[in-house]
Amino acid sequence: MGADLISATLDALGARAAGNVRVTGTGSLPSAFRVTELAVASVAAAGVCLDGLLHEQPAEITVDRDLVSHWFGMTIRPVGWQLPHMWDAIAGDYRTGDGWIRLHTNVPHHRAAALDVLDVPAHPARVDEAVRGWSAGELERAVVAAGGAAAAMRTADQWLRHPQGLAVAAEPLVAFEQTNAAETLDLAGAAGERPLRGVRVLDLTRVLAGPVATRLLAGWGADVLRVDPPQWDEPGVIPEVLRGKRTTRLDLHAERDRQRFCELLAGADVLVHGYRSDALDRLGFGLRERERLRPGLVDVALDAYGWTGPWSRRRGFDSLVQMSTGIAHEGMRAYGRDRPTPLPVQALDHATGYLMAAAALRGLAVRRCEARGSRWRLSLARTAALLADAGRAEAAPEPAGAVLDGELERTSWGPVHRVAAPLHVTGAPLHWAVPARALGADPPAW
Repeated sequence: MGADLISATLDALGARAAGNVRVTGTGSLPSAFRVTELAVASVAAAGVCLDGLLHEQPAEITVDRDLVSHWFGMTIRPVGWQLPHMWDAIAGDYRTGDGWIRLHTNVPHHRAAALDVLDVPAHPARVDEAVRGWSAGELERAVVAAGGAAAAMRTADQWLRHPQGLAVAAEPLVAFEQTNAAETLDLAGAAGERPLRGVRVLDLTRVLAGPVATRLLAGWGADVLRVDPPQWDEPGVIPEVLRGKRTTRLDLHAERDRQRFCELLAGADVLVHGYRSDALDRLGFGLRERERLRPGLVDVALDAYGWTGPWSRRRGFDSLVQMSTGIAHEGMRAYGRDRPTPLPVQALDHATGYLMAAAALRGLAVRRCEARGSRWRLSLARTAALLADAGRAEAAPEPAGAVLDGELERTSWGPVHRVAAPLHVTGAPLHWAVPARALGADPPAW
């Protein structure tokens, strides 16, 4: 079960076949879609790509379906304290005059944009009343034009006929190209249990796919430095995804911080970024400048709605992409409900995150074997297409209860336990040496 999805992800990454992957457990997340199979495939792909980087002969890789299901939710179990709520009070699904729309308001300026368009105060009942006076498509366009983030609910057929749906369907799951030449990568930790020791990963990502990718790389020993702008925060997810990383702040509009960023990039092996597709270009750090600063860079980029088409620069998040691509509508139809029914977890984010980690590992292999850099591009919308094409889920028991790893992690917010790792590559156990800490806790230095 799920072997077809594993093969599809490995083919997209140009990785070797998955004959050495063993899947344990029997649980499945309840969904109209094959969510757990997607989870297993994306995690397995990362394991296969690490194995391909380290070993000529394949080692055994084990993926636990039940643990993967928990990792696609939350791994963190606070001890004596509680996580902040993940969603802003205004965020959610609202009935319009002709359908449904989702407003994403976790980011303050996205919240302000939606409220300005609706011309109401920040009160859910007032927002609900105002939204009913709009058509879903008109409100989506207005909020997006105002700098906000929203998505009207579409059916799968509507998405496939939409110009952006057509564009995404023509894109590869993982786009790859080689870039400039550089020195061969010296993978100092390859023979030990911290195989990515000495590999520097510069993390310019936000909730949630990119941080998932870099968390996995940190688990194999990479030196991950996350860079955030001043004042940025994601309180509901930071304790979950900052495990194993260092974190600093830079203002890329300030000359001194721009220079420091150039120095960091010049020392990086991997850059993982999830800004909108033109954002780094507008800051003066386009692809050619990145290649100049760091020949041989492994450049892994994430976009929400795809890299071509009219929405290629649109703001997007997992929950919005589920609305746009027909996933939320299909869940509603399959379960006979009267409102959008998304996936039980943010599976597009998580699966794309593990595929991003796999792409980074493939890029390191290109650097190690061919002494060249590489560019990798993925999107939430293209991962959604992979899930939709996989067909509908079959009846299965729900995942077994979470098994904890037994270690107490002392984060900046309080002690936590974590769900045990769902992936094991022989000779390369996952271990996070650095506890999760608040954003900006470290200096901007390798």
